[in-house]
Amino acid sequence: MTLTRRELIAGTAAGIGATTLLRSAGTAAAAPASVDAARAAAVPVTTTLNINGRDLRVTHDIRTSLLDALREHLSLTGTKKGCDHGQCGACTVHIDGRTALSCLTLAVAARGHSITTIEGLAAAPGRLHPVQQAFIDKDGFQCGYCTPGQIMSSVACIKEGFADDAASIREFMSGNLCRCAAYPNIVAAIEQARPQGGA
Repeated sequence: MTLTRRELIAGTAAGIGATTLLRSAGTAAAAPASVDAARAAAVPVTTTLNINGRDLRVTHDIRTSLLDALREHLSLTGTKKGCDHGQCGACTVHIDGRTALSCLTLAVAARGHSITTIEGLAAAPGRLHPVQQAFIDKDGFQCGYCTPGQIMSSVACIKEGFADDAASIREFMSGNLCRCAAYPNIVAAIEQARPQGGA
């Protein structure tokens, strides 16, 4: 059987039309469930978060990340939003003393845990943490955008025993990207702060 060009085009158009009709019918049936789910998620919730030793209440969309809760709801803007996909380390905080990417952590999931941000790292107001001081002494930053996440990871690197040598430091810190490429200075800063044990 030989089709003319006109018959081929007409048949193709009819097939596309039928497929589109079937798809739109399925979408229409599924739409109410997805709309209900979106409405339920948009209902604000109130969460108490222990941040830098203080209990802070925050009202937010249940889908809010810890990063957005810190920056947008609590004005703790030291923690930076870099890639927002867990790939750059700029948003690193400590949860129960361990590093965590706040862009990948839901605020509601952080309830009942102790959260430390760059603002709460120093032991006393006006006194820098040894790692913060080392970053200044060794020029461990240039533009400074990634620095809070770098410092939070550096503290964990020392505390968790991964700062024995430069190779171990580089491996531990590999999840923290520095677009200015201050990596040798960051390693030097960690080595300077290592005797204090990340205290």
